[in-house]
Amino acid sequence: MTDTTPKAPERAPVEPPPTAPLPAPAPRAARVWRGLTPWLFLLVPLAFLITFTYAPIVNMLAYSFTDWDGLSPELHYTGIGNYTELFTRPDLFEVFWVSGYYLAASVVQIGVALYFATILSFDVRFRNLFKGVLFFPYLINGVAIGFVFLYFFQDGGTLDSVLALFGVHSDHAWLGTPVSANVSLAGVSVWRYTGLNFVLFLGAIQSIPGELYEAAELDGANRLQQFRHIIAPGIRPVLSLSVILSVSGSLSVFEIPYIMTGGATGTETFVIQTVKLAFQFNKTGLASAAAVVLLLIILLVTWIQRRLVPDDKVDLV
Repeated sequence: MTDTTPKAPERAPVEPPPTAPLPAPAPRAARVWRGLTPWLFLLVPLAFLITFTYAPIVNMLAYSFTDWDGLSPELHYTGIGNYTELFTRPDLFEVFWVSGYYLAASVVQIGVALYFATILSFDVRFRNLFKGVLFFPYLINGVAIGFVFLYFFQDGGTLDSVLALFGVHSDHAWLGTPVSANVSLAGVSVWRYTGLNFVLFLGAIQSIPGELYEAAELDGANRLQQFRHIIAPGIRPVLSLSVILSVSGSLSVFEIPYIMTGGATGTETFVIQTVKLAFQFNKTGLASAAAVVLLLIILLVTWIQRRLVPDDKVDLV
């Protein structure tokens, strides 16, 4: 029998698509220039950073081992003599007690900033106006703030006039005693730096996904519960940063007390004392050693804070 089954037509072999030719490698000069381009943009900032930050630090460290008076072209190596004098004179470290006022003020400052950042992160009338009012003091120069509040706290000044409107007549000299002067200066620092912490907290709160708030509201959570379970864990890294900045700032306060009191009436801070050692008593070597010690103290405090409160990543979802 013959096979009458129709045969399938034979298909033509499929040719692979032509491959695109590989691009020719860039010339060596072009590759070198491409690698150098980012560094050319960084050249000027790095030059400024080295010139005005790292070079002075190296010079300060070198001067701390000499008896240089800041004027004479001659200086003599004294080894660790300046550091020995620092740690054998308790009066040079007693000024750190003044930093306690600013440390307490930083607690108030962080609390106030966190409160307003939480309130203004929700839909509140005129919240943009309140944001500007809170952040505005941080934009003012510290010297100008010092002069403004110098007249604010003087006898018969603005504060006394405002208190007189409410029937409070006081002959108290706000900058006349160590306690009242330090409390007043610490209050000025709260007024100035609350805006910085407020902006940091507000940005961190607004970066939290809005779906979490909606889910919390559906579950019946009030504002306090939302703060406890959503906002507080979500801003923990920023809160840790604010604490570090506040503590280091409390140890290195300078502008406000120097302008308003010059360190008088028990308001002298460690930085003011260091400046006086260098420019009033011409002990630049000893002042450089004091600056190095302050830098090491701040680094140590920062390291301890990071160890006690590690910056763990928080996953709220």
